Amino acid sequence: MASLPLKKNYRCVPSLQQFYSGGPFAVSSDGSSIACKCGESIKIVDSLDASIRSTIEGDLDEVTALALSPDDTLLFSAGHSRQIRIWDLSTLKCVRSWKGHEGPVMGMACHPSGGLLATAGADRKVLVWDVDGSFCTHYFKGHKGVVSSVLFHPDPTKQLLFSASDDTTVLVWDLLTKKCVATLSGHNSTVTSMALSEDGWTLLTAGRDKVVILWDLHDYSCMKTVTTYEVLEAVCAIYSGTPLSSYLGSCKKQNGKKSGLSETCFITVGDRGIVRIWNSEGSVCLYEQKSSDVTPSSDVDESNRGFTAAVMLPSDKGLLCVTADQEFLLYSPVKLPEGTLEFELSKRLVGYNDEIVDMKFVGDDEQFLAVATNLEQVRVYDIASMSCSYVLAGHTGIVLCLDTCVLSCGKPLIVTGSKDNTVRLWDSESKCCLGLGIGHMGGIGAIAFSKKRKDFFVSGSSDRTIKVWSLDGLSDNTEKPVNLKAKAGVAAHDRDINSVAVAPNDSLVCSGSQDRTACVWRLPDLVPLIVLKGHKRGVWSVEFSPVDQCVITASGDKTIKIWAISDGLCLKTFEGHTSSVLRASFLTRGTQFISSGADGLVKLWMVKTDECIATYDQHDNKVYALAVGKKAEMLATGSSDAVINMWYDCTASDKEEAFRREEEGVLKNQELENAVLDADFSKAIQVAFELRRPHKLYKCFSEIWRKRETEKQMEKALLALGEEEIKLLFEYVREWNTKPKLCHVAHFVLSKVFNILSPTKINEIKGIGEILEGLLSYSQRHFSRMDRHETNTYLVNYTLTGMSVIEPETDTRVLHDKSLLHSSADDEKGTLINEPEDEERKTSQRFKEEAATKKRKSKKSKDGSTCNKKVKA
Repeated sequence: MASLPLKKNYRCVPSLQQFYSGGPFAVSSDGSSIACKCGESIKIVDSLDASIRSTIEGDLDEVTALALSPDDTLLFSAGHSRQIRIWDLSTLKCVRSWKGHEGPVMGMACHPSGGLLATAGADRKVLVWDVDGSFCTHYFKGHKGVVSSVLFHPDPTKQLLFSASDDTTVLVWDLLTKKCVATLSGHNSTVTSMALSEDGWTLLTAGRDKVVILWDLHDYSCMKTVTTYEVLEAVCAIYSGTPLSSYLGSCKKQNGKKSGLSETCFITVGDRGIVRIWNSEGSVCLYEQKSSDVTPSSDVDESNRGFTAAVMLPSDKGLLCVTADQEFLLYSPVKLPEGTLEFELSKRLVGYNDEIVDMKFVGDDEQFLAVATNLEQVRVYDIASMSCSYVLAGHTGIVLCLDTCVLSCGKPLIVTGSKDNTVRLWDSESKCCLGLGIGHMGGIGAIAFSKKRKDFFVSGSSDRTIKVWSLDGLSDNTEKPVNLKAKAGVAAHDRDINSVAVAPNDSLVCSGSQDRTACVWRLPDLVPLIVLKGHKRGVWSVEFSPVDQCVITASGDKTIKIWAISDGLCLKTFEGHTSSVLRASFLTRGTQFISSGADGLVKLWMVKTDECIATYDQHDNKVYALAVGKKAEMLATGSSDAVINMWYDCTASDKEEAFRREEEGVLKNQELENAVLDADFSKAIQVAFELRRPHKLYKCFSEIWRKRETEKQMEKALLALGEEEIKLLFEYVREWNTKPKLCHVAHFVLSKVFNILSPTKINEIKGIGEILEGLLSYSQRHFSRMDRHETNTYLVNYTLTGMSVIEPETDTRVLHDKSLLHSSADDEKGTLINEPEDEERKTSQRFKEEAATKKRKSKKSKDGSTCNKKVKA
């Protein structure tokens, strides 16, 4: 069997992050993005795959209101601090901020022109602000309760503003006269939502009193009251020209109903978690969802159920509904073959996952990922879009563990263990519960499917027991789950069981516990085989090697150990994590393994060399979940920071990229050498910058320094440099300036740069101050050294002059100046010009005679010294 290539590196793709924690949100005009409150930050999310485009952070407190400008360039936010902020979405910076309300801002709306912003406050006031000037243009006071929402009339000819309050009223304000023109009283509870009809003459208001009221804006009278028998959170008007409107029209024709001129169709959502469409003519419900797509919850608080908001998306993108458990459900209207209308759930974007406890890939093609969080449900995500495809609901306690397998018939199964002391078996295709296992006396913290026969699974519980469950007796009837039977059970450990694993041949099962041991049991009767002792803390993960007779364990003592099954000896110990190791799984037929820990690190190890070859730090908290694909080409990690990261094997692509870079480097090096040989220094400098070759760059500048004819090429190359390259050049010059042999070229380059670039442009380069300080200190040393050399040359000149080795240039220059003065004076008197020449001749003759006299004296002194030496001898 050919050996698999070793994994060298994995590329991380942040696939699912927390982006919505409930509360205000704002949808862009084209429906492509959503601005969501996430804790004390604001996240801009792509509505297609829930990827985070950008994050706005800063001195933000709890955000209470959000709004977008009509052109989606500005984002308005407000919080409990009463600070109203305007954010530029291109730079993610706050351009303006001010305070206006005496309490938190509860709602916001931007005028269709983009020039005005209306804010609704808990101080019972409605204020209108000039966006550019940040000053208040309108001050409206009249509500007796907290103002929850505001709405501008979309028609610019109708300068009207609507405000809804907890006092059950809706006030209509005229922006021209700055007065309240009408008070709409008809609700008996809080008004939660407002909408306008397509013609702009009908206002729809929905409240928690379970009614929708239609108001005529001609005389502000009540036209119709529609009873919905549901606490309403949102109402949306349906406009003509949309696919939904055409579907409704065709349905009415099939039913033999004629469309009235004054009728208005609208959508309502509320605490029942279903979408309904109403016709104002006759208060008829045209459509009602058969079942709710909202995740069922065991929470007794009814406020955590159903929808909290809904928005009609532009064109044919459908309806966006928001649930109480921070999910965005995107519905698309579909016309069924029998002519009826149906809302199809096209996307489920989960804004908040809480802690990721466990997860596994689903199916042979591994297109789905089953995730267990701190909820009673299991969410199954489509990996391509990271949209939650469906939810498996049935447990009454938090799901702690799960495992997946594919039967021989191709049916994918999911098994889950929960804090409600039960295990459930699910059909991934039908999304139904097939079996229910009851027998444990504590929460099930570990579960594992059979690897070979796929006819049983093993569970480990906090009651310290292990049970083997049979899959026999399963039927295709999904109406009621069958009772699963336990084939065997044993009291395995002294403390909670954290992990169980089944051997590849289904003959053994291994369990890891908080009692610091791992035990190997023989199936099917769970006969004890061996106890693996050596860890100093609880064992969090166990797994059999796919090829060898060994087990890998991960422990809270920060170590990973590999044990021999035959004698229970520890074969290898791996250290590297700085906190508890929570998961460890074999890769590439047992020659490698990957681990995750409470330090937020994911590490890739080589078994043979005992070394960690890669460490990844992409999580901010404990990495509890680790899922490995069948071919180890894909990994998934989940942590308590509610982040799921997908990892893809990039060993081959990295190798190809390295080869391509090496090939490009060879070609670039040849190009650089050719440019230097051709004295094309402009091109040579450019290529040297691309290759980051400071030594070659210095040689080019040195040649230009020697040959001043090529300075224009240097200026041309420097002008073509960008800001980053100029900063890099300054860093190179700083290094050259530290060495006396290279400082001359460094200062030559500096002079050229300072001549070409203005000081303002240089100061704009980030981090240039520190570089210039380094240049300045060494330059001062060089100049001081040159001053010392110049001073020393004076002493040398004086010494050589005194030794008559050189003639005193200063005297001859003075004499020459004197001769010139004499000649000019004689010219004024009219004497002959050749007289100064005679004077010079006499002076030079005198100097020669003095020099000859000195030579004779020196000769005599030498002769005398030689005579004295002879006498002594």
